[in-house]
Amino acid sequence: MAAPAVEVAELVKRYGTRTAVAGLSFEATSGEITALLGPNGAGKTTTVEICEGFRRPDGGSARVLGLDPRRDARRLKPRVGVMLQSGGIPPDARVGEVLRLAASLYAQPVDAEYLLVRLGLRESARVTCRRLSGGQRQRLSLALAIVGRPDLVFLDEPTAGLDPQARRATWELVDELRHQGTSVVMTTHYMEDADRLADHVVIVDHGRTVAQGSPAELTSQGAERQLRFRARPALDLDQLLSALPPGSTAKESPAGHYLIEGEVGPHLLATVTAWCASHDVLAEDLRIESRTLEDVFLDLTGRELRPS
Repeated sequence: MAAPAVEVAELVKRYGTRTAVAGLSFEATSGEITALLGPNGAGKTTTVEICEGFRRPDGGSARVLGLDPRRDARRLKPRVGVMLQSGGIPPDARVGEVLRLAASLYAQPVDAEYLLVRLGLRESARVTCRRLSGGQRQRLSLALAIVGRPDLVFLDEPTAGLDPQARRATWELVDELRHQGTSVVMTTHYMEDADRLADHVVIVDHGRTVAQGSPAELTSQGAERQLRFRARPALDLDQLLSALPPGSTAKESPAGHYLIEGEVGPHLLATVTAWCASHDVLAEDLRIESRTLEDVFLDLTGRELRPS
């Protein structure tokens, strides 16, 4: 069995009196895509920066491709690609020049022209980097991270600011990396990215791992299915609950949108529709859904807004 691409054990990082990472542990399997999810300030970026060798931990350990990210930095650099959200790209250099220069630093790079075409940057090849849109800079950053054919690549919010076409192209490219045997660790706020791409999801909050598993494993825990419908606002949910099987829950959020959770099956569905009929309620857009990764994320990390 191959060693993990990344091993993080009881990792701790403090900034003064604030603890950003408080004993976080996870593994990223070689040849798979691991997604780190968490609210702002959860410790994701600090953890990844430690794995990239940019920060020194105050406790615990991080191993990358079996090596220490700081002590073995020279051995790791040719094998690890890093995609940053900002910085690191010379603003006055031309897009094509930057990518070709980066490719020249590796023994067996991906063809720069191929990446320019694949990521929709061919027409911008002679444009200076400072003139790129946010989405174009994001795509160039991805190209720079993978041009050296890394064994492992860290992607920070790879689809942030992308339009639907560019986002789909990025999904396809990241999926290709996995099929080629590249290990991927990505942070993202987009649940759809994690659901579409990740083999393994690690949910982080307050500097700790609060849940991990495949998207299917995480969404199958707790309520397996949900019944949703729209109707007039402020239905008497206590009355509805009294008619439902024990263990069911019912809530309204936002107004006029109802969610029933429990053992969703023919009996519960018949009970809800019969109750609506007996109370002169027209249930619209009634549908049964599986629990989503976003549901799991919000249940574990809370639904209140947090400061950026």
